[in-house]
Amino acid sequence: MRMGPAELVQAAAMARRFYLEGKSKIQIAEEFRVSRFKVARVLETALERDLVRIEIRVPSELDAERSDALRARYGLRHAVVVESPAEATDDAADPENLGEVAAELLGELVAEGDVLGLAWGRSTIHMAAALDRLAPCTVVQLTGVYDAGTAERGSVEAVRRAAAVSGGEAHPIYAPMLLPDPATAAALRGQTGIARAFEYFDKVTVAAVSIGAWEAGISTVYDMLSEKERAHYTDLGAAAEMSAHLFDSDGRRIGRDLGERCITVEADRLRRIPEVVAIAGGLRKAAAIGAVLRSGLVTSLVTDTAAADYLLQETGPGTRPALDRADPDGV
Repeated sequence: MRMGPAELVQAAAMARRFYLEGKSKIQIAEEFRVSRFKVARVLETALERDLVRIEIRVPSELDAERSDALRARYGLRHAVVVESPAEATDDAADPENLGEVAAELLGELVAEGDVLGLAWGRSTIHMAAALDRLAPCTVVQLTGVYDAGTAERGSVEAVRRAAAVSGGEAHPIYAPMLLPDPATAAALRGQTGIARAFEYFDKVTVAAVSIGAWEAGISTVYDMLSEKERAHYTDLGAAAEMSAHLFDSDGRRIGRDLGERCITVEADRLRRIPEVVAIAGGLRKAAAIGAVLRSGLVTSLVTDTAAADYLLQETGPGTRPALDRADPDGV
């Protein structure tokens, strides 16, 4: 039915009260001396007649539709998809803006008194550098460093930076991620400073990790191993790496012997952390991201549109593991 001028004016006034001033339908009904059912009908008509237009806007670099679809498909607690850089190529590394968005997400997730764990990775290092707000919390390093000689520019500095922003304690690990043999790794784990950091692993409430594909230049572990070792883990089906843990394409952990030589948080401890945010993007890493999501170790993801499109199209087992932190190995 056509609305007359009085009806239009009234509808506009009611819509203003409801959408802009936040008044309830009962309050509006009392003001205009009508029933709340009439208020509901007027508001519905205002939408139908285009008198009211509702727009949902997010910053241009965020893709809300892909984010929600990715969250639903993999059962994630949070999924944030950012626009891939226009100049990005298929072999490009993680876009640096992932770190900036992840820093904002951590600012939302970390509450006062939390223990924040940071694993080694270029994305987590970029994230730490971008942090400008963080609730008071303790910050602990979850892995050794890629190269002990770059500790000041890598994960140790990331832990210090996050602790400085939050005003909390920092517990870095001054040790390489990968050692020549299990005995050397065990000896290092027993050292006072490293042992103190390990004591915090069971207290971590929020963790930030990176994901690598099993290729040169985009997997820390791959780059640290010898050619013979790379071939061995490739034969076992390695498709992805996270915090020195290897996964096949179905998200099952492989090469568990490697963990005995690494300074890193154990997979079962990662699974017990309430919030594990993975930061990774780019088409080159997309399949690896999918594998790690299927591992059930990750609860949230910050990625880009290139990886998101791949993940939304892929098929495979266990597409919603984060709902119950399911372990594909069943152990």
